[in-house]
Amino acid sequence: MSERSSKARKLKPTSPPSIDGPLPSSAATFIVPHMARKYSFFKKTLVAVLFLFALYALLSNFLSTANISSFSSSGDSNLVFVSRESSSALYAALPASTSPVRIYMYDLPRKFTYGVVEHHYRAREATVPPSDAELKYPGHQHMAEWYLFWDLNRPDVDRVGSSVVRVSDPDEADLFYVPFFSSLSLIVNQGRPPSTALSYVDEEVQEELVAWLEDQQYWRRNGGRDHVIIAQDPNALYRVVDKFRNAALLVSDFGRLRPEQASLVKDIILPYSHRISTYNGDVGVQNRKTLLFFMGNRFRKEGGKIRDFLFQILENEQDVIMKHGAQSRESRRAASQGMHTSKFCINPAGDTPSACRLFDAIVSLCVPVIVSDNIELPFEDLIDYRKIAVFVDTTNALKPGFLISLLRATSEERLLEYQKELKKVKRYFEYGESNGTVNEIWRQVSQKLPLIKLMINRDKRIIKRDLNGPDCTCLCTNKTGVITTL
Repeated sequence: MSERSSKARKLKPTSPPSIDGPLPSSAATFIVPHMARKYSFFKKTLVAVLFLFALYALLSNFLSTANISSFSSSGDSNLVFVSRESSSALYAALPASTSPVRIYMYDLPRKFTYGVVEHHYRAREATVPPSDAELKYPGHQHMAEWYLFWDLNRPDVDRVGSSVVRVSDPDEADLFYVPFFSSLSLIVNQGRPPSTALSYVDEEVQEELVAWLEDQQYWRRNGGRDHVIIAQDPNALYRVVDKFRNAALLVSDFGRLRPEQASLVKDIILPYSHRISTYNGDVGVQNRKTLLFFMGNRFRKEGGKIRDFLFQILENEQDVIMKHGAQSRESRRAASQGMHTSKFCINPAGDTPSACRLFDAIVSLCVPVIVSDNIELPFEDLIDYRKIAVFVDTTNALKPGFLISLLRATSEERLLEYQKELKKVKRYFEYGESNGTVNEIWRQVSQKLPLIKLMINRDKRIIKRDLNGPDCTCLCTNKTGVITTL
């Protein structure tokens, strides 16, 4: 046997691959060693990948166990929040990206919190309960101040998941919350019987709050920039709001505030507390026979004058209900019924660009029709309002026939899309929801912290100037002035 035939015999496969028939021996001679080399390379690569994956899993498990054990001196891997102090220590150990913002709530003198509630009772000649725990905060559309106060007074174990954690030591705080019931203070004397003596003056209480805050070292330290103050009613704190222009304000809109007092850069827009019952049914139009619904005060001041014009244009249209009515238990029941059975709910401006009716419509799955050119809306980083509402500018809304034609042209399919989106986001407008409005407000507050720190540090190094106009301290400001101090 020759040397060539001997080599050929060694390379010849014992069971050549067959796809559509046996391959020629010359082809088999070439393919099989090539496939063997590829298979060997693939096998080595697979082994290397599996080894690296196993090593990664082992290290991850070790590091995770080490981190968990560091949180518990007893070695128990379960994280238990038993006190404000212990939770603060735990949050401090977490990475910055997951750590809640530390907030210190001032223990204000009673006259700024429960004292306001008590005066509200007395102004109506109601019996005042013997303890603060029994005082019931009265319901109204600007109740965010109560819900935030109540939330921060809850045990930490009930607040897990919030973007802020309350601390008892002000030196540990990132931010300071001032829990003055400013919106309730504004209406203490509304509806007071003429026979009762005027024993409460909101303006005086506002001035007393300013004096108290200016006496606090933590307010003076940064000029109030790291403080959060709620003034949800557009008229709340109107006498002293300029004193709080550096603070982060929680407001419903900017209708009564000047640009140097408030802006979206530092402040937060809050939703009103809806005053009608939430619609808990499913989406659908079969039971919504009314095309457009409105119930509220027809005559308002300033931008709200549009309401009277809309009444004149719409009140005689078919399938449209336009009712004039003031706030009362009966009117709220009627409004609930009307919104729950209507496809669209019109939301014109009030005395300021915002109104509670928008949020009543959202929780009713009644598609809001917003006619308010200068409105600001809450939580717009999360919510695209074009998906849940129809926006009509004032000029077009006042053209006879324009609004009705627009709404009648909306298909049932499009209506259902609006309702589905409303159902997705309505929890953000439920103050009583465990993961609703309150949590979202605190998230918005926490997001302001980097900017607040920036402005505090900026203030420490800038030279004071006399400016020709107001300095709103916005990041976009690029004003120059005459240096008066060196």
